[in-house]
Amino acid sequence: MLASPPSHAVVDAPETLDFRARARALAPRIAEAAARIERERQLPPDVVAALHDARLFRMLLPRSVGGGEVDPLTFFETIEAIAKADASTAWCIAQASGSSMGAAYLAPDAARTVYGPDNAVMASGPGTAGTRAQVVDGGYRVTGNWGFASGSRHATWFGGHCLVYEPDGSLRTEDGKPIDRTMLFPRSSVTVEDTWDVIGLRGTGSNSYFIRDLFVPEAFSYRRDSATDRRESGPLYRFAGYEMFATGFSAIALGIGRATLDEFIDLAAHKLPMRATAVLRDNAVIQAQVGVSEARLLAARALLTNTLQQAWEMASRGQHPAQQVARLRLAATFAIHQARDVVDACYHAAGATAVFAGNAFERRFRDIHTITQQVQAHAAVFEQVGQMLLGLTPTPR
Repeated sequence: MLASPPSHAVVDAPETLDFRARARALAPRIAEAAARIERERQLPPDVVAALHDARLFRMLLPRSVGGGEVDPLTFFETIEAIAKADASTAWCIAQASGSSMGAAYLAPDAARTVYGPDNAVMASGPGTAGTRAQVVDGGYRVTGNWGFASGSRHATWFGGHCLVYEPDGSLRTEDGKPIDRTMLFPRSSVTVEDTWDVIGLRGTGSNSYFIRDLFVPEAFSYRRDSATDRRESGPLYRFAGYEMFATGFSAIALGIGRATLDEFIDLAAHKLPMRATAVLRDNAVIQAQVGVSEARLLAARALLTNTLQQAWEMASRGQHPAQQVARLRLAATFAIHQARDVVDACYHAAGATAVFAGNAFERRFRDIHTITQQVQAHAAVFEQVGQMLLGLTPTPR
């Protein structure tokens, strides 16, 4: 049975909150907890509570359910500030925020039930073969397995994308293509499996989960990024959830890159390599590497923030053309790759210092290389954008 909207839903004016300032204020506390987050493979309750107090999980929620409904650039800069302190924490916020975009597609009562509580967090991930939602009276019978549910340990609701099947068992289609819907179900209905034993972003708790033959009311489902289902008219919701995931993940990569370069600059001021007569910063090769790394971060960040600002201005005018979407994906993927190159350069230049657990470089090295394995960082994005620029039809991925 789904609960009624709680009485403690957010009521103050969220648009007045400075999320960037709140992120910067929390950063030292998060940095101090980073080793614990890594060790426990989840965000500790005190960190989660602080994030809720700062409303950082509510940035992309509609104002109608107590959300911030912020512009993408504010979202980017807030996630970037957290990522400088700890990438896993930033990833959990970004992933939950992207998933919360679904609130714009739900009926008001359902949206308040899921997202009204102060501690609301949505976790979701891609499904496996056999995941299905069969049409029944009033909703769907859902069975499925999903993975990569970042924040699974502190999530209050889970989402799962499913192919829709008719009552007779046939696949529902539209224009010859299978129809999928996102189903939402409370944590109490989900079995979470501890599968997240990985080299980087260990603190995200991106575990697998499953449900079996669960009834999901129609009101607690929606078609992702469907203009027909969308109920919120604000410019934020002209952006697809996929685009906000790209924005958040690239912000994390650039935050990691900036923090790593800053740490290396500090190290270079005092480290005297073996058999050397001068500290690292006096080495001409190191000087050039630092200069190039700074250029990489500045250029990637400028491209991304400029693209976000232009996209927001167009969305505010009711526009969001395919070419702008492609440019945003290009800028996000480029930023992730540039940040990786900066981290690699710093890791190598730091020498043996970087290989010991607990130093400023090895965890960020593992985290950035985990981000590059995510679909938003795949080189195929460059191929698709190139195809569009060349007047070709982008290859579906």
